[in-house]
Formats: sequence, structure tokens, C-alpha cells
Amino acid sequence: MKNYISLMKLRVVELLLVTTLPALFLASEGVPDLSITFWSLLGGTFAAGGANAFNMVIEAKSDLLMKRTAKRPIATGEISRNNGLVFATLISLISLVIFYIFTTPLATLLTFLAITFYVLGYTIALKKHTSQNIVWGGIAGCMPVLIGQAAVTNSLTTTSWLFFLLIFFWTPPHFWALAVRYKDDYKAAGIPMLPVVAPIKSVINQMWFHSLAMALVSLLVIWSAKLPIWLSVITLILIAGWKRQLIKLTKEPSEVNAGKLFQASIVFLSIYSFLLVIGVLLK
Repeated sequence: MKNYISLMKLRVVELLLVTTLPALFLASEGVPDLSITFWSLLGGTFAAGGANAFNMVIEAKSDLLMKRTAKRPIATGEISRNNGLVFATLISLISLVIFYIFTTPLATLLTFLAITFYVLGYTIALKKHTSQNIVWGGIAGCMPVLIGQAAVTNSLTTTSWLFFLLIFFWTPPHFWALAVRYKDDYKAAGIPMLPVVAPIKSVINQMWFHSLAMALVSLLVIWSAKLPIWLSVITLILIAGWKRQLIKLTKEPSEVNAGKLFQASIVFLSIYSFLLVIGVLLK
């Protein structure tokens, strides 16, 4: 059972749930219904876990070529690809049933689109064919904020779309920082992540573009949701911490600094999401 659970990549799923929760609070303009919250988080866990399991089934051969992923259960043969496929399909269907019964039709549709896009769009169509794979493939990771909004209201708002854009711009520098650390792995597997195919200076320049756009949108989310102004001040401090680490990477492009930027991006998104919840409660 432990091997099947590992197919879900729960550490990755955890970050998706971190953005789903504030989306539920923003949609409710206060504390969201406990039942909707529980089922949205559970359904989101199964949906993201199912998409990740499909990813491992499809990329089993590539995983064997990368030190970071060589011990994944399908790559090692501990779980067969057929059994992995059955597991991925089952928990994905369970997620859709959960959203349909306990939330709204729109949330169900968005969940289906997120799973489909991650599997067919990112894993199959983009990942091995373009260095901008994570830019467009990252759309799947932006969907939880829309799903959270739709689970409460069965509609989407300007604020939810701005939150979506925030995650869209956050994702590339977050993932490219990881790719800098594991550039040799991606190269060995034939995956053209940007740090593999582009000079590090170009990678960092694109990180700056996306992170600056993310900074702007992070303030627009607060403005659109009419949250307290002090949230913007704290957000600017968080952004400064992110930029400080990006400056270090710019001055000294190393795996160590790339790893620190990766961690800084997680800290930013986690604290920012928490701040949105607090802002809604104190509004």
C-alpha cells in the first residue's frame, strides 16, 4: 500500500492543497462550509494524486534514467504499469465523484480538465517536446484555486482568475530552480527543461520576468478581494525575501543557490496563502 500511496506524490499534492484552502475562504468571504472544505481537499488530493500516478505510469522508463526518480515503484517494477494505471484511473474517478456529489458541477468539470491537461497536455504533449513545458504545463497546477472557488459558488470571479495567474507566474521559477539542481538528470532522460537547453543567464532572466509578474499579481489578488492593506505590506516583505535569493542566484549561479531559491518559493506561497486566509477572516 505504501508503494501505491507514493505514486500520488503527496508532498507535491500538499502544495496544491495549500492554495486550495485560501481559494475556499476567498469564495466564501469568510469561513467556508466545513463539509465543502473537507470534500474539496479530499477530492483535490485524489485528483492530483491520480494525475501524478498517471505521470509515473507514462514516464516509468524516463524515471529509471534519473537518479532522483529511479527508485519510484513503477520504475523499479514493484508495481506493474497496468496496476499503476488501474490505481491512477480509480482514484481519479473517485475524485470526480466526490466533487460531483459534494460540491458543484463546475468544480467537477474543472477537476476533470486539470487531470486531463496534466496527463495529456503536460506529460505527453509538452514535457519532452519543448523547453517551455513547465510554463504551459503548469496550468494544471493553477487549477486548484479555480476549483476551490467553483466548489463554493459554482462560478469563477476576477479574484479567482488573478489567483490563478499568480500560480501561473510562480510555477516556472519554482520549477526551474529545481531543474538547475537536477539538470544532469533531465538531460540523461532526454527532457528539455529550460536549464538543460538554455544558458543559465537566459534561465535566470526568465525567472526574473515570471517572478516580477507574480509579485504584481500577488498584490492585485489582495486588491481585488478587498483585503486589509497591511497584507500588501507583508506580501512585499515576502517578495523581497524571494528576490534576495534570486539576486544571489543571479550573482552566483550554483546548485546550492538554486536549491535555496526553490525553498524560498515554497515559503512564499505557503505564507502568502496563510495571509489570504487571515485577511478574509479579519476583513
